[in-house]
Amino acid sequence: MTLTLAHMAAFNAVLILSILSPGAAFLMAVRSTVSHGRRAGLATGFGLGLMASLWTLAALLGMDVLFAIFPWAFTALKIGGAAYLIYLAITTWRGAKAPVVAATRPQGRAFMDGILVNLGNPKSVLFAAAVLVVIFPPKLSGFEIALITLNHLTLEMLFYTACAFILSAPAARSRYLRAKPLLDRIAALLLGGLGLKLLLQR
Repeated sequence: MTLTLAHMAAFNAVLILSILSPGAAFLMAVRSTVSHGRRAGLATGFGLGLMASLWTLAALLGMDVLFAIFPWAFTALKIGGAAYLIYLAITTWRGAKAPVVAATRPQGRAFMDGILVNLGNPKSVLFAAAVLVVIFPPKLSGFEIALITLNHLTLEMLFYTACAFILSAPAARSRYLRAKPLLDRIAALLLGGLGLKLLLQR
């Protein structure tokens, strides 16, 4: 059985629902764009999308099996990711009342923020593995694996590019600045909750 358009359509439907669901990645993309501008938002989105697509690639290559064989590797990655999310939560809470400075965030730093947020959730590779097993046929070729990974990256980038352009508009940024203290504290609670959940889950 070979890869078909029906397989890709099913995967894209699940992926779109996953991207649209609120989470640490979306929160990071929103805050980066409205706080530091469109370029920072695009860089953050590219980091988020690249890491997410790499998790899909890892699942396709069987990294879930590797984690099962070497559980300490999964535990170490989980603890590191949880610590980073909790760090983000603390800094976001502390800066909730601070005014947004005019200086833009370096694109390299914004990109790494995106990478680290999605790297910090190794559970996603296990979820991806479960979805991929259900949707795709076994024994995919190297070309098919590359195609699925590129498809994932493309959808992520389209979504975060749209977010960056929409949220960097003056009206959206103005609304964010008015509500910044409340929104930042909500974001901090969500990020901290995600970090603690990841840390405490077995």
